[in-house]
Amino acid sequence: MTDAETPEQTPAPAAPVASNAGDTPPDRLSVNPKSPHFDMDVLKRGIGIRFKDRVRTDVEEYSISEGWVRVAAGKSRDRFGNPLTIKLSGPVEAWFEDVAKSE
Repeated sequence: MTDAETPEQTPAPAAPVASNAGDTPPDRLSVNPKSPHFDMDVLKRGIGIRFKDRVRTDVEEYSISEGWVRVAAGKSRDRFGNPLTIKLSGPVEAWFEDVAKSE
């Protein structure tokens, strides 16, 4: 850093725009209504998931920051009738299928 550049003169990084913040899917989401990560409003918009460079439509739950998805293990069910799931690790990307409506 030179004498001409002081911390006060360097510009701060731009804050994210509020309209883009609404277009970012949540870090973690589940389709199971009993899960604390369930959000019906987000699911109604439609979420696309890419896991290991492949678009997946069978995802039950995902976490972008932890890098995993949970998918159904065939047609197996537990004793309560819920599908048995497998947790797969790898890079996860999520996006909204529809564009947010301008209000």
